[in-house]
Amino acid sequence: QVQVVESGGGSVQPGGSLRLSCLVSGADFKRYAMSWYRQRPGKQSEPVASITSSGYNANYKDSVEGRFTVSRDNAKNTVYLQMNNLQAEDTAVYQCVLRGDRDYWGQGTQVTVSS
Repeated sequence: QVQVVESGGGSVQPGGSLRLSCLVSGADFKRYAMSWYRQRPGKQSEPVASITSSGYNANYKDSVEGRFTVSRDNAKNTVYLQMNNLQAEDTAVYQCVLRGDRDYWGQGTQVTVSS
């Protein structure tokens, strides 16, 4: 079955960086677009970034544009989210989603930005 597993979360100070990884198994990864979502405390889940199956095109939430970069390595079945200049409002559980015949969600990884 399809499995989506995120890693790389943690605690950083404002202005810091983290790189999230998302490993997919059980699917022909290179065929599918991937997305990152986040759920901030007390808020609904929101899309943060998405990338096409080829990796040539990506889209971002306005508030992370220029600070976050989504990329993928189809040989490693992995999608990444590089997050720079993190701010307190980026604190959230970040989830990776495979956009297939249905959406497959990972369990999420916590990112905490605090001084």
